[in-house]
Amino acid sequence: MKNHDHPAVPVDASALPRHANPPADLHLEQLLAHLPAGVVVHAADGVILSANPAAERLLGRPLRQLQGAAASAPEWALVQGDGSPMPAELYPVHQVLRSGAPLSGFIAGLRRPGGATSWMICNGYPVRDATGYLSQVVVCFTDCTSLKDMEEQLRKSDERLRLVLRGSRDAVWDFDLRTGEAYFSARWWEMLGYQPGEVHADQLSWRRFLHPDDSRHIATFMQDLLGGSRDSFSVELRLAHRDGRYVPVLTRGFVQHDGAGRPVRVSGTNTDLTERKESERRIHHLAYFDHLTGLPNRRHLLEQLAKVASRGSRQCRVGALLFIDLDNFKQLNDTMGHDAGDLLLRQVADRLRHAVRDSDQLARLGGDEFVVALEDLGATVDKAAVEAEKVAHKILVLLERTHRLGTRAITVTPSIGIALIGGGTPMDTVMKQADIAMYHAKAAGRNTLRFFDPAMQAAIDARSVLENDLRTSLSLHNFPLHCQPQFSADGKLVGGEMLLRWQHPQRGLVGPAEFIDLAESTGLIVALGDQVLLDACACLARWARLPVLCDIALAVNISVQQLVQPDFVSRVMAILAETGAPPARLSLELTESILAQDDVIDKMVALRAQGVLFSLDDFGTGYSSLSYLRRFPFGTLKVDRSFVHDACQGSDAGAIAEMIVTLGKTLGMKVIAEGVENEQQFGFLRAQQCDAYQGFLFAPALPLDEFERRYGVHGV
Repeated sequence: MKNHDHPAVPVDASALPRHANPPADLHLEQLLAHLPAGVVVHAADGVILSANPAAERLLGRPLRQLQGAAASAPEWALVQGDGSPMPAELYPVHQVLRSGAPLSGFIAGLRRPGGATSWMICNGYPVRDATGYLSQVVVCFTDCTSLKDMEEQLRKSDERLRLVLRGSRDAVWDFDLRTGEAYFSARWWEMLGYQPGEVHADQLSWRRFLHPDDSRHIATFMQDLLGGSRDSFSVELRLAHRDGRYVPVLTRGFVQHDGAGRPVRVSGTNTDLTERKESERRIHHLAYFDHLTGLPNRRHLLEQLAKVASRGSRQCRVGALLFIDLDNFKQLNDTMGHDAGDLLLRQVADRLRHAVRDSDQLARLGGDEFVVALEDLGATVDKAAVEAEKVAHKILVLLERTHRLGTRAITVTPSIGIALIGGGTPMDTVMKQADIAMYHAKAAGRNTLRFFDPAMQAAIDARSVLENDLRTSLSLHNFPLHCQPQFSADGKLVGGEMLLRWQHPQRGLVGPAEFIDLAESTGLIVALGDQVLLDACACLARWARLPVLCDIALAVNISVQQLVQPDFVSRVMAILAETGAPPARLSLELTESILAQDDVIDKMVALRAQGVLFSLDDFGTGYSSLSYLRRFPFGTLKVDRSFVHDACQGSDAGAIAEMIVTLGKTLGMKVIAEGVENEQQFGFLRAQQCDAYQGFLFAPALPLDEFERRYGVHGV
């Protein structure tokens, strides 16, 4: 390839001997022969004149092929540093010929036939004759393939590191302890709200951002780290952000030591823990705090109570535990809805916060149950009891004040049980004692407080024995039915109400008032209710063959736990089918509190479509009774015995009873007055034109066999 930038000097290559050198150049020839670097001499037109053995080896051609070879792209597959083909004008010899100046450190690659590339560091030198004419170019080159490969590996490694750091939220930093040089990455400054270079940076910069409360233990940590032999570390600290807050940071890194074991370099990363700390806080809050009120929950309380007991024991001080339960909350929750109930619980929690000291423990156990643990009330039991009673009275006053639930004003009262903390009594026992005392407060009329005493525990023990007896008797079918008749005003038998009794093996016949609540609280009421329904339907099937009893309807009380069972409708229909009882003679008696349960109306409609009757008991004692009468398929309305009892006493009860009768008749329902005990009550209700009457004035509840003997033929 000709160089057109400079006039070529004619050279007769054939005139040069193959390896001929003047005798004066003998030593030079020997030097070139043993030189590890390749040396190629080009003529002024770029054609190769000679080459040393190292050039033959590096270029992969013998001298006979090299001599006369042109410096052109077709002849040589040279490539640039990026791997692309190198234009001939960039070949080292042409650069020297064109510029007339030496060339040094030029990198060129030689593509081998097999595809591999050898890399050379090239230097070019112009040779001039006596007249200054550029007659030759000497190109020297050495193999740098391993260096080029290492450079490429370093480049890829550096690129990977940059990509990793770009994708990472970690902030890199590096301290050279020998030179004092410090490096903080852009992410390091970004984490604290600064731009790189905005703040003077040295190895003490991070200490100036350190939270004051962390300074001492971090200084100790760094002293131990740099004075020891550890080569890795991890520590949490807080650094000041530009906006004034502190960023929680996890610092991890390595320490490099010299041969003598002295630290010479410390490098690491900072990880922003803000999100993790917030997640930990949320997880902790979910685990230890009530989501509705924000108060500590049972788990948190139990952990704190152990500390309360331990402190009280060390200091010989007595505390108290207050167990608080809202009166009639369930009824309010059922009638007004869960949203109103939740709002009330939040208001109660807020009032309780203002009733106790910051040092006291306040928690919501669930539902409408709250607990307050009062510490350090006194050195004696008597002193602590006086102080605990003061706090309990304060809570009674605060909670019974009117609560605003939307547009409605509601009054709710608490029942409070108190047990003293001290004397080595385990805290789980203290909790049980306070719970027992709370139930005694409810039994005492609610809206009051009671302290635990051993007699209360005895009552609980007796209740436990009664529960065991109840379970045993249920399996033995020791619950005979009684029936109280219902009469029309002219004395005709028109119906009856099934009433449950318990044939206790030691106590004899026990009335429902003594065991129904226990059956409901233990869940036994479902099995017991099914047994009653089965026995009642069997009785109806038997009465269908008797002259008088075949025409009367038989009322059976249904509990809320029975009604909420998903298969309640199918179970009732299965019992009717099994016994052969006529559905039109079965009246399921419900109380108002049941009606707020979900899907009750659907179950009632389904059973009513099969002929089953429904009666509403205790009408007028609950909430929203009028809406229930309008929405639900009741056929019978019962006037509660509380209104019947006071109907003739000059109180409002008489007016309420009169209104209930009128309302029932207006809605086309049969009205039954229960608890009629004397002629005055009967006369008053008869004047209101009740349809039927039930009570001791007419007959008590009778065992079924006696009921059948007395009324089975003539009905009177």
